[in-house]
Amino acid sequence: MDVRKSINQFLNGQGKNKGRLPNERYASFDYCYNYFYSFYKENKLSELSNDKNLQISCLQLGFYLASWGMMRGSSFLLEKSVKNYTKLIIAISNMDRKLLEIDVDNYTEENINLLLDCKQRIIDALGKENNPSDTLVTKIMLGVFANIPAFDQYVKKSLKVYSVSKKSLLKIKEFYERNKSIFDSFEIHTFDFLSSKETNVVYTKAKLIDMCGFMDGQ
Repeated sequence: MDVRKSINQFLNGQGKNKGRLPNERYASFDYCYNYFYSFYKENKLSELSNDKNLQISCLQLGFYLASWGMMRGSSFLLEKSVKNYTKLIIAISNMDRKLLEIDVDNYTEENINLLLDCKQRIIDALGKENNPSDTLVTKIMLGVFANIPAFDQYVKKSLKVYSVSKKSLLKIKEFYERNKSIFDSFEIHTFDFLSSKETNVVYTKAKLIDMCGFMDGQ
């Protein structure tokens, strides 16, 4: 795999996809992550689900998921309104703020356990009866915490990881370490919604790996 080429393809786009620009689909991640990260930065994660913020929290997450293909075909989300995300936002607002400090380079046993617990709490909030997929759960974790690549068909194919487990997370960490110099050479800042200018918030290593696997897997 050519890591640098794959990331640059994501950034620059190809065909009808124009890459990472403020008005294009890929920037939907930026606006979602910026929103949740701002509550972390101000130590106010618990306020994500208060009366003032609950609706916009649901809208932020819901639009990101729609933009990233999670409301197509047979997805149970297709039949739900934005209010359906209420339990999920409440669960996120009660999670450990350390989840926003975990990245691929610090996938320790303790942090992996936190990630796996986060996965389970998201499943519970979405409803086990809906059988939420690893793809959906990890896209939520990526958009909110940016601490794990999304396990979609392309990332699974590229990185040869098939479910969210301690084994697969350690495999992703090993992949990062083998390509550390390349990943560390990228410093990509999220776009600000109002100004379209870059913020001080930087893409995590997990996000870079997601971009790389997404392009390579295609």
